[in-house]
Amino acid sequence: MSISINAVGFKPDAKLEEFIEKKVEKISSLYDGVIGSEVTLKVDAKERPDNKITEIRLLIPGDDLFAKKQSATFEEGTDHACGAIKKQLVKRKDRVRGK
Repeated sequence: MSISINAVGFKPDAKLEEFIEKKVEKISSLYDGVIGSEVTLKVDAKERPDNKITEIRLLIPGDDLFAKKQSATFEEGTDHACGAIKKQLVKRKDRVRGK
């Protein structure tokens, strides 16, 4: 499975990239059909403490799963977005099993 990390307007450090890869790999292991994932990191132009935006798209056959979270740090945003994706994966697995 490939993990693509894109940062808009800055270069993330290796520690942040490693953290994101670890989290995304963990949720990807919950579902066998994951093809890949795309993570986008942005900094909102507004001067607020929670100006970091993390978007995660999990590529799976059929419909992709997507979560977007805004928080004070990219690590926190990644945690929240991974939690949202995990909920979506559980719902999808339940739907697939029910068919």
